[in-house]
Amino acid sequence: SLADARMFCADFFTTYNEHHRHSGIGLMTPAMVHTGQAEEIHAQRADVLRAAHSAHPERFLRGTPKPPSLPEPSWINKPAEQTDETETAAS
Repeated sequence: SLADARMFCADFFTTYNEHHRHSGIGLMTPAMVHTGQAEEIHAQRADVLRAAHSAHPERFLRGTPKPPSLPEPSWINKPAEQTDETETAAS
């Protein structure tokens, strides 16, 4: 039924966006990336990994570990970039 589908989707999308960490976006949730928390979380993870390496360097044969890369922006319909000429013409 429509009510069942809405209930399922509400739970599914909340879990997907708020709780599931995606490998394609640096093991962060879409909410973390969308709300601008990605850089802070990345820095915190780097601090934790450096501390772990300092405490037990014998566990890290390849040197200090690094967190997954920060996600790059991706667009479905990227807004056109504004230039000085475009802004002047629109005025």
